[in-house]
Amino acid sequence: MADRVGIGWRPELAGSIFAHLDEIDVVEVIADNHFAAGRGGIAMLRRLSDAVPIMLHGVGLGLASAAPPDRLRLDSMARLVDLVRPRCWSEHLAFVRAAGLELHHLAAPPRNGRTIEHAARNIAHARRIVGATPVMENIATLIAPPCSSMNEPEWLSAVYAASDAPMLLDLHNLYANATNAGDDPMRWLDRLPLERVETVHIAGGRWIDKPKRWLDDHLHATPRPVFDLLTRLASRVRQPLTVVLERDGAYPPFEELQAELWLARLALAHGRREAVDGRCAA
Repeated sequence: MADRVGIGWRPELAGSIFAHLDEIDVVEVIADNHFAAGRGGIAMLRRLSDAVPIMLHGVGLGLASAAPPDRLRLDSMARLVDLVRPRCWSEHLAFVRAAGLELHHLAAPPRNGRTIEHAARNIAHARRIVGATPVMENIATLIAPPCSSMNEPEWLSAVYAASDAPMLLDLHNLYANATNAGDDPMRWLDRLPLERVETVHIAGGRWIDKPKRWLDDHLHATPRPVFDLLTRLASRVRQPLTVVLERDGAYPPFEELQAELWLARLALAHGRREAVDGRCAA
């Protein structure tokens, strides 16, 4: 079992990441930030990939939109994948534009049969253009999307089945959404097709209307319940997991991020041990 633990690449963290590569198994790079990269930018990514396995993470394709993804963005992703050769590339189950307008935000589509069809179609289209299936991520939302006829675990399960896509399970997004819905995050986790999980995101957030609404802001340390979810996930699956810590601002001393990486490894180890103990007891 070769679980990996890594961190999202941010310019503010670059020096610390390079200085601690012996503690980092993988680095996730925001692909959209490098779509226009010239030879120098591509060379930097290749140097990074020579030092540590990298993954590309998209934020602007909107693969759960009613409209097809922007072809220029798809071509840019295909170019980057071809030049950098990441372990995988990923995107979000979200829409990011409507009626020709850019939302500049990952918005949750209605959870119904039509959006399942849209997502499956767009994921298949992205697979054809890029040459590899995107690993698809669940997103955070403060409210239940209007015009929904399904709950989130039902909708996600149906999308992954219809698209045959692997899952990037953002445990903090799951925690936030279940909390905001007044439900149990562990219960949501157990209802997902966990055999499809390849990559996991962990991050932090804050209360904006305690105890009713929790905001996924990537500006705070990962809360304990997210590590508990990671332990539960590791106890439920047999495939290796790649866990990525996301931080997008209010950067603490790198030692604090190292501590979160260590807690992620500890959560994985606890979950794997629980799984072994359970099989032995059976």
